[in-house]
Amino acid sequence: MREMNGYDEERIGRLLRLLPPAPEGWVRAAQELPAARAALDELVARAEQDAEFRLQLRADLERAVVAAGYEPSPFIVSRLRRLLEAV
Repeated sequence: MREMNGYDEERIGRLLRLLPPAPEGWVRAAQELPAARAALDELVARAEQDAEFRLQLRADLERAVVAAGYEPSPFIVSRLRRLLEAV
């Protein structure tokens, strides 16, 4: 079936194969993102329910994340900082 723009699935597949591979850092980030998002969701939920944990995050975010059993990745730290600033 041909799409309205003139590109069918086979042609798109051929064109995609012509592209260079994605940089390794992009691939690694894409692989790590689901786990980082899950960790962020858990940390946010805990901060919403636990005032003491929220204070710990504000006092020393990276240390509080580690103490909670998570890796303080740049993604998690930057998102938590933004969320804490918004509250």
